Amino acid sequence: MKLLRTVLILVAILFSTNGMAAEKLLTVVHTNDMHSHFQGFSPEIDYQPFNVHADKTLGGWARVATVIQNTKKERTNPVLVVDAGDYTMGSLFHMLIREEALELRLLKAMGYDAITLGNHEFDLKPAGLAAILKTAKAKGGMPQIVLANPIFDRKQPVLSALEDTFSETGVKPYTILQRDGLKIGIFGIIGKDAVEVSPFAKPLTFRDPVETARDMVDVLRNKEKVDIVICLSHGGLRANPKKSEDIILAQKVTGIDVIISGHTHTKLDQPIIVGSTLIVQAWCYGRQVGILDLALNDGKVSLKKYTPVVINSAIAGDKPIQSIIDSFKKTVDSRLLGALNLSYDKVIAETKWDLTNAAEESPLGNLLADAIRWTVNQADSDPNDPSSRVTVAVESNGVIRDNLVAGKTGRITVGDLFRTIPLGIGADDTMGYPLISFYLYGYEIKRALEILTSVRPLKNDDYYLQISGLHFTYNPHRMIFDRVTQIEIGDEGTGFAPLDYDQSNKKLYRVAANIYNATFLKMVGKFTYSLLDIVPKDKNGAPIEKLSAALIDGNKSQPGIQELKQWQGVVQYVRSFPDTDGNGIPDIPEKYQGKLGRIVEKPSWNPVNLVSRATTPTLIALAALLIVVLLIIAIVVIVKKKRLKTEG
Repeated sequence: MKLLRTVLILVAILFSTNGMAAEKLLTVVHTNDMHSHFQGFSPEIDYQPFNVHADKTLGGWARVATVIQNTKKERTNPVLVVDAGDYTMGSLFHMLIREEALELRLLKAMGYDAITLGNHEFDLKPAGLAAILKTAKAKGGMPQIVLANPIFDRKQPVLSALEDTFSETGVKPYTILQRDGLKIGIFGIIGKDAVEVSPFAKPLTFRDPVETARDMVDVLRNKEKVDIVICLSHGGLRANPKKSEDIILAQKVTGIDVIISGHTHTKLDQPIIVGSTLIVQAWCYGRQVGILDLALNDGKVSLKKYTPVVINSAIAGDKPIQSIIDSFKKTVDSRLLGALNLSYDKVIAETKWDLTNAAEESPLGNLLADAIRWTVNQADSDPNDPSSRVTVAVESNGVIRDNLVAGKTGRITVGDLFRTIPLGIGADDTMGYPLISFYLYGYEIKRALEILTSVRPLKNDDYYLQISGLHFTYNPHRMIFDRVTQIEIGDEGTGFAPLDYDQSNKKLYRVAANIYNATFLKMVGKFTYSLLDIVPKDKNGAPIEKLSAALIDGNKSQPGIQELKQWQGVVQYVRSFPDTDGNGIPDIPEKYQGKLGRIVEKPSWNPVNLVSRATTPTLIALAALLIVVLLIIAIVVIVKKKRLKTEG
C-alpha cells in the first residue's frame, strides 16, 4: 500500500508539473486614441512630470512610458505594448507630423511593438500619410504598423504611391511576434464609423472590417499557426451593443482572442467578454493604460488579471522620454509658432472658471462658435454692406477636442487653447481647418439645426452643434427632421429677431464654419433622403460646387487665397478680450461662465405643438397617417356592407 501511495503521489506531482509547464503567460499593455497629447493636462501649465502628487493633470507620455517600463520589470513573462490607432492629431506637436513624425518616433522610443492606424492618421490625405511614414523611417523608425483593410486602386496615382510607401516602410496587414515560445499574430483594422468620419482619406476605400477579420483569422490560425490572435481595431464600443462595432466583430468572427479597441474613447475598467474574445479599450489622450495579463492553456486563452491604470501625478514620468518631448516643444516653437509671435507655453488669457463642452449648449462651444463669426467678420466683411456680415456660425462637438480648465493659476497657454480645436488640413495643404463662408436660405438654416435635433440621436454626440448668431427651440417629440419650432437671429449684445424659415423667404443669410463641418452639411441631404438638402451658395444665390471656392482670404494684399485657419482665429479672438483685472492678460468674459439660452429643448405632446408650422417630414407623416385612417375606414365600411348583405 505504501508503494502504491508513493507511486500515486509521484504521478500526481508529475502531471501537476506538466500542467504548470503547459501554461504560458503573456501581458499586453495597450493604449488608444493618444492624439499627440505628449503633455499631461489640463492645463499643461500645471503639469509636473517628475513630482509625484504635485498636480491634478492626467496623461503625459512620459508617465505612460513609466507604466510600460514598470510592467516589464514586474513580470517574468513576455510583455507586448500595442496601440489601437489615432495616435496623432490633438496638440501642437502634430502640426509638424509630416516634417518630423514626432508621434511615431516617440512611440518607438517608448517601446511599442505594434500599432494600427485610426481615422485621424488619414486627416492629411493619403499623400500626407505617405509623407509621415517616410519621415518616420528616415528619422529613426517607428513601431510595426498593421492595417489589413485598405483597398488600393493602382489606377489612381495617389493610392499607388501610398501602397508603395506602405511596402517601403513596412506597413502590412499583420505581424507575427515570437515571445518565449509563444507565436502571437497581430492584425489591424479600421471600422465603418471611423471611415465615415474620415472624408480626407478619399479616394482610399476600406474593405468591410468583419470580412477582413475573418480572412486574417484564417491566415493566422491555419497558415501561420499562431497561438494567440490579437486584433487592433479602430472600430469602437458604444452604449448600445447593436451599434458597438467591436462587440459585433467579436460576435461575427470566431478565433480572435483579444480585441484592443479604439476610436470611441471608451473608459473600461474590465474587459468585455464576448464568447471567447476579450475586448478592452483604454479611454483616450493617454489618460489611461490597460494592462491585460493572459494565460494560454491547451490552446485556449484566458484572462488572469486586468489592470486599468489611470495616468496621473501618482506616476513619476520617465526622464529620457520627457527630455525628447521637451526638445520637440522647442522644435514646434522654432518651426511653427515663432513666426506668429507665439510659443507653446505663452500665456494668452486667463479664466476664473472651467470652460467645458458637452452634448448640450456649452460655454466652450459658445466661445468657439463666436470665434468663428468674429474672425470672419473681422477679416472679410464690409461695414457698408450688412449682408456681408456673418449671421450664423456653426461648430460641431466632434471637432471640439478638449476643455479649457482653470487649474491652479487660471492661465491659458497657446498649447491649451490649441487643444480645444486642433484638427485638420486646408485646401492649401497646410495644417489646420480653414474657415469658409457661404449663404443659405432661412429654411436651410432650420435644416442645419435639425442635425442636432434628429441626426445626432441617430448617430452620436459628435453631431451635436454649437452655434453663434441665433437661438432656437425644439420639441424632441415632433416628427424626425422637423423638430425645430422657433428660430431667432442676433446675439446677446444686439438682441434677437424672429427668422422667417418659410420656403417662400428667399433672403440669403451668411453662414460660417470650418471646411470639415461644411462638408458634412452638404452630406446631410443624402443621409436624410433629400429631406434636409442644404446647398451652400454665393452672395448672389448661385450654388457653390466646391467648398474650396468659399475659403476666407486672411490676407487680401497677397496673391491667391491666404487661408484663415480656425485655430489662429480662436487665438486672435481670445486675445481680443478685455483685461478686466489690469494684469496685462486678457480675461475670459463672464458670459462664457454658463449657458446663454441659444439651444432650448421644449418637450411637448400637445397635438398643436406636434404639427404647428409643419414642414415636409411632418406633412409626409400626416399624409401617410391620413391614408392609413382612410384605408381602415374603407375596410370597416366594406366589412359592414358584407355583413348586412349576408344578414339580409
